[in-house]
Amino acid sequence: MRIIGGRARGLHLAPLGAGDAAAHLRPTPDRVRESIFNLLINGGHDAPVQGARVLDLFAGTGALGLEALSRGAAHASFVEEGKTALALLRRNIALMRAEGETQVLRRDATRPGAQGGAGFDLVFLDPPYGKGLGEKAIAACHAGGWFAPGAMIVWEEGSAPLPPPGLDLVDQRRYGDTHVTLLRMPR
Repeated sequence: MRIIGGRARGLHLAPLGAGDAAAHLRPTPDRVRESIFNLLINGGHDAPVQGARVLDLFAGTGALGLEALSRGAAHASFVEEGKTALALLRRNIALMRAEGETQVLRRDATRPGAQGGAGFDLVFLDPPYGKGLGEKAIAACHAGGWFAPGAMIVWEEGSAPLPPPGLDLVDQRRYGDTHVTLLRMPR
């Protein structure tokens, strides 16, 4: 795994190693991550990356949020509760020297609580596939004020999800076993 573009292009992230089988880490492959950012930046979807406040839910290794930082995002907050994933995430933040631009929140992405500050412009959502956790996380984050008006949500899932009520479907693509759905919050 490596950063694909921007200021940290080519930086190799911490290897998963044998890992913890119970951690269920499934990092977004480089090829899919590159496709997502091409879609956001060059896809004509008015997706904020440059200067964005990014939220990476079910962050795992943090590759999506760190990629956004490399490409000009102002800040990234990572929500993760797994011990193995948190260790890898913190290692990757250190490798990228992004401690001053990041915040790691150890909590369940389906129950994040209220967000006290400004909402996030760009949200990455990569839950364990097929468990309905994406829908729960979107509902909980919306209720908690985590999303800025007009926020773009990039949702990875094993099958194409239906947009939750109140969100606009912007685009939907399939990359192998991964379906990427772009949703927009109302402005």
